[in-house]
Amino acid sequence: MSMQVHQIEFYRLDMRTRFPFRYGIASMSEVPHLFVRMHVEIDHKSWTGLASEGLPPKWFTKNPVTDFTKHDLPEMLSVIKQAADFSMSGKNHPDFFSWWMDLYQQQNSWARENLVPPLLANLGVSLMERAALDATCRQQETSLSQVLAQNRLGIDLAALRRDLNELQPSDVLPAVPLRNVKLRHTVGLGDPLVESDIRPHERLNDHLPHSLTSNIDQYGLQYFKIKLSGNLDSDLKRLRKLSLVLRERVGKTMRFTLDGNEQYPSMAVFREHWDELYSDTATRRMVDESLLFVEQPVHRDSALLDEVKETFLKWQNAPPIIIDESDADLTSLPRALKLGYQGTSHKNCKGIIKSIAALATIQSGQSTNRRLILSAEDLGNIGPVALLQDLAVVAALGIPHVERNGHHYFAGLSMFPESIQKQIAIDHADLYQRDETGLLALRPSTGRIPLDTVNAAPMGLRHQIDLSQFDPWHLEKAHL
Repeated sequence: MSMQVHQIEFYRLDMRTRFPFRYGIASMSEVPHLFVRMHVEIDHKSWTGLASEGLPPKWFTKNPVTDFTKHDLPEMLSVIKQAADFSMSGKNHPDFFSWWMDLYQQQNSWARENLVPPLLANLGVSLMERAALDATCRQQETSLSQVLAQNRLGIDLAALRRDLNELQPSDVLPAVPLRNVKLRHTVGLGDPLVESDIRPHERLNDHLPHSLTSNIDQYGLQYFKIKLSGNLDSDLKRLRKLSLVLRERVGKTMRFTLDGNEQYPSMAVFREHWDELYSDTATRRMVDESLLFVEQPVHRDSALLDEVKETFLKWQNAPPIIIDESDADLTSLPRALKLGYQGTSHKNCKGIIKSIAALATIQSGQSTNRRLILSAEDLGNIGPVALLQDLAVVAALGIPHVERNGHHYFAGLSMFPESIQKQIAIDHADLYQRDETGLLALRPSTGRIPLDTVNAAPMGLRHQIDLSQFDPWHLEKAHL
């Protein structure tokens, strides 16, 4: 196999949420959605691959003083443009993995030289990776799970982490992808929990569930991701109410995770907050019966410091805690595990090859007294490209439940041209159905998302969509 990237084009679709999504220090009501179209020569024949990503405020860089339009968005576009330029190096690579390693190393060297945070820098790598994977799967005429499990990409795990030198992708990936995945519903900081929480002027008219209880009733939810604000009084009050709502609406089958969203300056401070939460009878019962893990409570600037280990060593009954935003490069997970964390998260925006390495590290490090975790998290992904590609990876990695929130905060595929909606309704009828108003939206059932059409497609999406219907986005590298 030989591989060379010749051309990359970008397109833009501006989207608005149904209602604000409040997480951490940000509240998202609108977001630009970026599409990537890559032209790849594989074995002397031209193929096209697609990828897409919403570019949300204050996730890749949680800097409260910067302006999204003037600072954050230009920085994101700069790293994406730089990764695109590195992708088109002019080299003819012997396989996908060789191309990816070259891109990853060049992007990270550039990021270090220009003081670009690695999490942000690797957003560019991940978008190029997904577009090239889409092209490769179409060239191979097979699904992502088969391409990965059969290692048609030439992945060398030892080149990613030396301690993985005896492992192949097939040793850690399931032989067949998951046919469905449990939906872990996001409970944002501003989300109404019951119908009476919705004030008259906030009521929506789009025939989609709005409150937590209406989502449970419509989708049969059993898994949840609950955001913490870092304010003890408001968190305690909200968790008490949630314990009542979830016990009444779901019962003993309910499971949940807590997302700290980097709200705490140190692990010691989070422990103090946690001890207060856990001292409450209602919260303690909910935690003891149903908590899966806590995600990234400590700000990324402090999350991987040596002092974290000291807190964990003294914390006998600590809940399982994983990193997310701190999982910025290939060295992050091994560092986190040594400090006392119990795993990390998969997001396509952090990288697919990187998550395969994470899965290998976690599986090889499992022990009877320490359960390691690879979770699957969301960044407001919507179809038809970003969401379906993400679901294809989750199925291939074998992660049984995944946070999903794009279908909750956006009104289905209503922002897309009707021609694209019709194509998706035909190609992925197990995922998307229309209601009586004609709205095409993700329709989970019994708390699960079916994956048959996703798994049968080359990279989640059966047919590529026509990006010419969107505005071209001419990216320029900002001065950093």
